[in-house]
Amino acid sequence: MQGGIWIVGEIRENNIDPVTFELLTKGRQLSEELGEELACIIIGPKVKGVEDELFRYGAKQVIVIEDEVLSPFCETLYGEIIAHYARDREPSIILAGATERAKAFMPVCATCLETGLTANCMDLSIDPDSKALLQTRPAYGGNLMATIVCKDRRPQMATVRSGVFKAVPLDENASGRVEELSIPDELRKNPFVLESFKPLEEAEDVPDYKGAEVVIAAGRGVAEPEQIKKLKELSQLLGGVLGATRPVTDMGLLPHHAQIGQTGQIVSPTLYMGFGISGAAPHTIGIQGTKIIVAINKDPDAPIFKFANYGIVGNAEEIIDCLLEELRTLRGGQA
Repeated sequence: MQGGIWIVGEIRENNIDPVTFELLTKGRQLSEELGEELACIIIGPKVKGVEDELFRYGAKQVIVIEDEVLSPFCETLYGEIIAHYARDREPSIILAGATERAKAFMPVCATCLETGLTANCMDLSIDPDSKALLQTRPAYGGNLMATIVCKDRRPQMATVRSGVFKAVPLDENASGRVEELSIPDELRKNPFVLESFKPLEEAEDVPDYKGAEVVIAAGRGVAEPEQIKKLKELSQLLGGVLGATRPVTDMGLLPHHAQIGQTGQIVSPTLYMGFGISGAAPHTIGIQGTKIIVAINKDPDAPIFKFANYGIVGNAEEIIDCLLEELRTLRGGQA
């Protein structure tokens, strides 16, 4: 098959990373606009058995490359294998989630194909005239959004953060073609092999930010241990999770995984409440999919009020106390 849109699926122990479904959903839209077939390529030591799930989200073809030589993970090998088959089949677009693995092998693949790669995209669309892929991502420290076009090289390649697009299944009974490919002999001798991998930090009990219906966020205006403690209680009373802007996590008041924004969590809750947050672009990029945004800040000119559905100009600490008192009363708790 020549041409088409490829989604590089991320499979670990027969579990599909949610970003794969998100990209397949977006890929359906792109394939309809371009009139090209949507395929999902899965690569790893044990990736078979997930094909039906990928068909459900719109893949017309699943390309399977399964081999024990792919363990342990080696970004050079993964990237060169994908590039090998991309040279032959000439997809117009290759997309992957901005996962730790894809951030390693996608640059290798792009280099092998002598094309560009746009990382951490926040939107993808098709130019109606040129039919080129418009790749939108933060630029200049997140202070503006830049649209990047790869005019003269193919394939057009991009990675996308998890949570940017909504995953919507297409058809429970959908089916498609499965093609199994092998690793070329010349790549089996790849000298670059990762012998061991050890995370820099021990795994933490990270809340489900992507699936949270309520997100409470702390900014510099409430960056004190006592206020963070109160916001934790507030998030618990509302059945939500507590996040923060980068200055708050940099101060050590909350763990790094609590950071919401360009370099942190992308959230899309029903309700977001931001306390003492000015609303700089690196943070608001992470809350674009929120249904209702409530902003609390003493500065009436704070940029976050431009994004908010509801705004309260006032002392965030006093408002936190009022909310806690009311919720404790409603829950029958003790003040």
